[in-house]
Amino acid sequence: MPLRNTCESPTLAAMQINPVHVESTVVLAVVLCVHMAVWNQHSWCSIALVIQAFYVQHKWDRLLRSGGAVFQFRPSASSGIVPASMVMPLLGLALKEKCSASGNVYFERFSMVITITGMMLALFLSLIALGITRPVPTNTCVIAGMAGSAILYTTKQTLTVSEVIEVLEVLLIFVYLSLIVLYLLPRCFTPGEALLIVGGISFIVNQLIKRSLNLAEVKGDPVNYFLPVLVVGSLLLGIFFALLFCFMESETWGSSLFFHMMTAVLGLGILMPWLSLFIGRHPIMWLLDFITLNDRRLCLLAYWVFLSVVASCVVLHQNYQRQSGSKKHQASTIVRKYFHLIVVATYIPGLIYDRQLLHVASVGCLAVFLFLEYVRYFRIRPLGQLLRQLLTLFLDERDSGPLILTHIYLLLGMSLPIWLFPGPCAPKGILPGAGGLVPYAGVLAVGVGDTVASVFGSTMGEIHWPGTKKTMEGTATSVFAQIIAVAMFLIFDSSINLNSTYSWIVGSITLVAMLEAYTSQIDNLLLPLYLFILLLL
Repeated sequence: MPLRNTCESPTLAAMQINPVHVESTVVLAVVLCVHMAVWNQHSWCSIALVIQAFYVQHKWDRLLRSGGAVFQFRPSASSGIVPASMVMPLLGLALKEKCSASGNVYFERFSMVITITGMMLALFLSLIALGITRPVPTNTCVIAGMAGSAILYTTKQTLTVSEVIEVLEVLLIFVYLSLIVLYLLPRCFTPGEALLIVGGISFIVNQLIKRSLNLAEVKGDPVNYFLPVLVVGSLLLGIFFALLFCFMESETWGSSLFFHMMTAVLGLGILMPWLSLFIGRHPIMWLLDFITLNDRRLCLLAYWVFLSVVASCVVLHQNYQRQSGSKKHQASTIVRKYFHLIVVATYIPGLIYDRQLLHVASVGCLAVFLFLEYVRYFRIRPLGQLLRQLLTLFLDERDSGPLILTHIYLLLGMSLPIWLFPGPCAPKGILPGAGGLVPYAGVLAVGVGDTVASVFGSTMGEIHWPGTKKTMEGTATSVFAQIIAVAMFLIFDSSINLNSTYSWIVGSITLVAMLEAYTSQIDNLLLPLYLFILLLL
C-alpha cells in the first residue's frame, strides 16, 4: 500500500492543478511583458485590473457550476474573465506606444480611449458578477473597488470630457446589446467571450455613429470603412429577424421571400448609401476599380475562388462518407484542420503581395459567412435546411448554442491582425522589428500553431499538461512550427526586418502557445489578439 500511494501521488498532484489558474498566470505574464516595453499612468491600472479580474473570475466560475448565472453561457468552459478583460486595455497601450513613436497625436488619443473603454467594460462585467453572487464576496468587492478607483482617477487625469462621454456611450451600447445578444443566443458564449465580442461590436457601432455625424472629419483609407458598415448592417439584420421570427414561422416560402427582400433593402437601400458617404463614390463602382487595378489582384481572386471550391468539396465529401454508411458521425480533429491549412494557403499570398485586397476580401467573406449563418439559423429556404445538414458533421463541443460560430471565429482570428494593423502609425506602411510580423499574427497563432498543436497532440502526444487534455508534444511542435514559419516569411516577404528581436518573438510565440494549452475559451479568437499585442511592441 505505501508503494501504491507513492506511485499515485504525482498523478493526484497533477489533477489538482487548476487550468484556469495557469491560464490567468500566463495572461499576467503577458501583462508584465507589455509593461516592460510600455510603462505609463495606465500600467498600474492594468495590473490592478488583472488582479481583480482573477478574483471575479473565481466567483463567476462558481456561479456557472451552481447554475446561478442570469443568462445561459457556453457549458464546459470557464468564465474566461481574465483573458478577455485584458485584450482591449493591452491593445490600446500597444497602439498608443506605436502612435506616440510616429508622432500621430490623433491616433495616440484614440488608443487611450480604447484602453480606458476596455477597462470600463471589464469593470462593468465584474460589477454584474459581484451583484448576483450570494453571499456577496467582501474581499473581492474591496479589490474590485480599489481597481475601479484607480481606473476612474486615471480616466479623469488623462481623458478630455468629450473622450469620457465617448467611453460612456460605448458602455451604454454594451449594456443594451449584451441583454439582447445573451437573451437571443443562449449557450453561445462564455462571459469572457461575450465581453470580447459584444464589447468590440459596441465600440465599432459607436465609432461609426460618431463618424456619420461628423462627415467633414472623415478621412483615411476607404478600405477601413467596409468592416464597420458590415458589422452594423449584420447586427441590425440579425436583431430584426430574431425578434420578427419570434412571432411568425420562418420556414415558409413567404417568410423566406420576405427575408431575402429585406436583406436586399438593407444592403442596397441603407448600407450602400451609408458607405458611399465615407468613401465618396458608389461602393460597387469603387470596388470594381479596386479589384481590376492590376492583373495580380485578378490572379489572387481566381486563386481564392479555387481554394473556396476545394473547401466546399471537402465539406461535400465528408457528408457523402457519412451518408454512405460510415460509422463516423463527426469529423475528426485532423479533418477540421484541413480548413486551417486552406485558410493559411489563402492568407499568406495575400499578406505577401496585396494586403489591401486581402482586407477587403476577408470583410466580404465575413459578410457571406454571416448571411449563410442567418439562413441556416432561421431555416430560410431554399438553403437553410441543406446548410444545417452539411455543417452538423463539423460541430464540436464549442458549438453548443443555436449558432455555429467555429468557422466564423477562424475567419476572425486570421483577419483581425490585418484589420487592426495600425496603418496611420506605421511609417511607410510597415513596422520595424517584430512589428513586421504583426499582420501574420493570425496565420502564426491559428493557421500554423493551433493546427500543428492539434494534429501532433492528438496523434503523437503522450505527456499531458497537468489538468488539461493538451499535450506537451503538441505545444512544443507548435512553437517550432511557428518559428519555422517566421523564417519562411523572412525569405518571401522582403518588407520584414526583425532587427535582432528574435528572443522577443520566440518568447511571444511560447507564451501564446502556453495560453492555447490551458485556455477553454475560443482559441481561434483569443490567441491572434494576444500575439498581435506582443508583436506590436
